[in-house]
Amino acid sequence: MTDTKDTNDTNDTAAALLRPVDLGALALPNRLVMAPLTRTRTGEARRPGPLNVEYYRQRAGAGLVVSEGVAISREAVGYVGTPGLWREDQVDGWRTVTDAVHDAGGRVVAQLWHVGRISHTSFHDGHPPVSSTARPAEARSYTAAGFEATSTPRALRTDELPRVVDDYRRAAAAAREAGFDGVEVHAANGYLLEQFLAGAVNDRTDAYGGGVAARARLLAEVLDATTDGVGAADRVGVRLSLGNGTAGTHDEDPAGVLAYVGALLEERGLAYAHYVEPVTPAGRRVDLTQALRSTWRGPLVLAQGFTPATAAQVVDEGRADAVALGRAFIANPDLVERVRRGAPLTEPDPSTFYGTGPRGYTDYPALEDAAA
Repeated sequence: MTDTKDTNDTNDTAAALLRPVDLGALALPNRLVMAPLTRTRTGEARRPGPLNVEYYRQRAGAGLVVSEGVAISREAVGYVGTPGLWREDQVDGWRTVTDAVHDAGGRVVAQLWHVGRISHTSFHDGHPPVSSTARPAEARSYTAAGFEATSTPRALRTDELPRVVDDYRRAAAAAREAGFDGVEVHAANGYLLEQFLAGAVNDRTDAYGGGVAARARLLAEVLDATTDGVGAADRVGVRLSLGNGTAGTHDEDPAGVLAYVGALLEERGLAYAHYVEPVTPAGRRVDLTQALRSTWRGPLVLAQGFTPATAAQVVDEGRADAVALGRAFIANPDLVERVRRGAPLTEPDPSTFYGTGPRGYTDYPALEDAAA
């Protein structure tokens, strides 16, 4: 006998998540966003190839695919096997990915990434990585030798910051050339832009350090440059995670910083904000989202630890317009169809999250394959 409660729960989850929604100029057929996922599968050239094409094609059913972090320049690199978007051959490689996603009916944005101090000298000819500060992070970088402690950075000079901003502009224009539907500025997870935003990491005494307006100045300039590169503000999103403290990016007033940043996004009419909600070790969500919502009126994507059922709940409650899932999309390339049918989800194998080759990357079965 069918359990009516289980059937109703499945129907409610599908009904909430499979409704269309617009994120700026991006018209999504459903509210399941594929989160950006570093998978280290592009090789030394940092140019997407056939394996990456297949990986993204398989997951094109997502309402929106957010690419893995894409380095905007060689300086921006901090992990082995991650892709770039600063050379023409990389643009050509990404075009094969976007063509495949579009042919499968999907939408995809490029997440523009500068890791800052979350890097290692081996990626920079023995030179230190760059940051808002000269203090090292308590973090690891994935190098050719495996995970290693990050290297002590040097603080970017004030006169270097216009070059960094231009790198974002060029990468955004390259993403447009490569056929992406838009871009997402990565200002989260302890990387460069969050290193400037977070009071515990930004110890600068120039115009980019001190109060919240100064600490957010680089992000504001990057958003403007990125919009210029793409050619439309409503095709630019931004990922934030202040309040999580990743790699030491703590702040005494994360709510105040988020409210200030929300106002920056609102002024620019961006496509969406993508916020990684803090979760305590006990699993309790720390509600900083309302601080962002107090000034940002546009579409909001939430992330961190959601299942389809909990994603449906926050969408139904109006806390989010869409929800980003990561591990579920890794192990379930047909996640949207599984939600539609109420089918069980495959659990991912964490040992294959990083590496090379198809194992744990393109070999997770879809429903029909799993039943065969």
